[in-house]
Amino acid sequence: MKVFRCVAYAHIPDQLRRKLDSKGEKCIFIGYNKESKAYRLYIPSTKKFFVSRDVQFIGEEAWNGSLEKTVNVKNCLSHDEDDEEMAEIHPQTAVPTQGQQGTPLRINESASPGTPQGGNSSASSSTCTPNERGKKFRNLSDFYNEGINSLFVLYCHVDDPIHFVDAIKDKKWIEAMDEEINAVERNMTWDLVELPKGKEVIGVKWVYKTKNNAEGKIERHKARLVVKGYKQQYGRDYEETFAPVARMETVRAVLSIAAQNKWKVYQMDVKSAFLNGVLKEEVYVEQPLGYEKKGEEHKVCRLKKALYGLKQAPRAWYSRIDSYLLENGFERCEGEPTLYIKEKDGKLLIVVLYVDDVIFTDNDVYLIENFKSVMKEEFEMTDMGLLRYFLGIEVDQNENGIFISQARYVNEVLGRFNMQECKAAITPTVMGLKLSKENISKDFDPSLYKSIVGNLMYLTRTRPDIMFAVSLISRFMDRPKEAHWQVAKRILRYVKGTKRFGILYTVSECSDLVGYTDSDWVGSVDDRKSTSAYVFHMGLGAISWASKKQSIVALSTAEAEYVAATEAACRAVWMKRMLRSLGQEQEKATMIFCDNSSAIALSKNSVFHKRTKHIDTRFHYIRELVSNGEIVLQHCRTQEQVADILTKPLDQKSFEFLRKCLGMTDNPAVEIKGEC
Repeated sequence: MKVFRCVAYAHIPDQLRRKLDSKGEKCIFIGYNKESKAYRLYIPSTKKFFVSRDVQFIGEEAWNGSLEKTVNVKNCLSHDEDDEEMAEIHPQTAVPTQGQQGTPLRINESASPGTPQGGNSSASSSTCTPNERGKKFRNLSDFYNEGINSLFVLYCHVDDPIHFVDAIKDKKWIEAMDEEINAVERNMTWDLVELPKGKEVIGVKWVYKTKNNAEGKIERHKARLVVKGYKQQYGRDYEETFAPVARMETVRAVLSIAAQNKWKVYQMDVKSAFLNGVLKEEVYVEQPLGYEKKGEEHKVCRLKKALYGLKQAPRAWYSRIDSYLLENGFERCEGEPTLYIKEKDGKLLIVVLYVDDVIFTDNDVYLIENFKSVMKEEFEMTDMGLLRYFLGIEVDQNENGIFISQARYVNEVLGRFNMQECKAAITPTVMGLKLSKENISKDFDPSLYKSIVGNLMYLTRTRPDIMFAVSLISRFMDRPKEAHWQVAKRILRYVKGTKRFGILYTVSECSDLVGYTDSDWVGSVDDRKSTSAYVFHMGLGAISWASKKQSIVALSTAEAEYVAATEAACRAVWMKRMLRSLGQEQEKATMIFCDNSSAIALSKNSVFHKRTKHIDTRFHYIRELVSNGEIVLQHCRTQEQVADILTKPLDQKSFEFLRKCLGMTDNPAVEIKGEC
């Protein structure tokens, strides 16, 4: 048994310290961990509690200093039920170091037993077991100091308060909360009642967020009243929760059609959208903090309409706006439930929904203005004017067409991973790159690796040129290695040099849907599965693309190409149905280019029976499409196969040529704010 409060040194792993850094962190022993064979320790200099197994004790030497009064040891070793997901610190307990400023931040850290978190010696020994997630607390200033190794934590605006007691000290947040309560009252969201016997009440909390525009400037301060939905129980407080959102292919297709016809695309935002959703379930919540009704503090709120945080809130909102649009003469697209079309006297109005964001375009100004007025009569709307910024995508509508990019998001990602000053790369991956799960390099932090993969995946919304590279590194998120991390960093280096790149949709002579399909036979080293890829154009810019590993092991290149072609054909069928709803009927068979003659022959006839009799029935669906005249597989040269950029690493010349074929360009008219 160790002496309580004795001096100990926790080991700092090699990957979390530099060459000349200390190998151990001096700390105080405060007990044993209940969930694992490890020690609970405290670092007085940084006021942090953590768990570690690799510890050396200095005899029975006791700590000669004193624990700061601002630290509550009891709160760190036990947690209230309401705060089981994250520990809270009173603002006065989080004291930034000299020259630093930060707001205390509650975080929900994720780590595996024995996996240290943090980037410097003061925090590099921090570990926690799965049952201890959220029981640690740290200052926001610590995250800025630690840099890249703390990137898996939650990022928030420095000035955004966490607690209600902090928010009421600032006039702008008081006004934001007043605005939210007024919206709740206008929508008649609840009734104040006594809590019936046998019913459970759900807590609520305030969430504060500073909203920025496309230029990164502060647009408004938003306070949101959120229900603690994690306490809801299925069958008691909610039933169905699914609500559709628009696919990015749909958004890009609408932008492409608008560019072809030289239409303008507009955007509107629904204020407090979820407050409009009507609830079918019986739900009771607490009165909001700071807005309890005097003399009736003991009563609860019986919800008539949804609040943010409820599991069924998105579904309730979608049901409300869906029924409203249908009542006003819109037709819902069969293959895309968030796409609505209204046709009248040869005039077409297209509306796309993504939760509370509404984008729309039309060939008639009167229909546009009428739609705006009708929506404002039913819901509280914010008219954003021309579409400029949507889901992190910057949209530039100019004389050349419509240009979409994520330049601002690229700058944010580079800043998160401390790579603002990195050297740019000319391609996302090196020629001939092969990755394996059994790589001999050291294990890497899974949380940090998943963070960079997630950031890059979001970037592929407008960057098909990195689709293959991101798809490749995403295969190793369960157990990443140092070599996988280096490949991810190279993608960031490439993105840094091409941050201005995006897709330009413009007027072209041919607006038919055209596709390309390709595969890389046995591209996966671990299981010898192939990689499928496809890309579809409607004019000059790509509107749909994908790159993923096949679910089967192909025995030949023809089989791999055949499977990839079937997947592309399925996507083509869905896109043709969507385009038909948008008034873009594809009268001719959709042409899909393939560079494998055997796969083309298989799509027409049951040839090579001896070598193809084992192919699963579902992959023969393309034969029916070809026979019915919906799809035509056309041969093309490998050098002109656009989908080749989505299946394997290429040399610089081939890569740049195919990137241009995707419709990607560097638009100098787009002004980048916050450049590195």
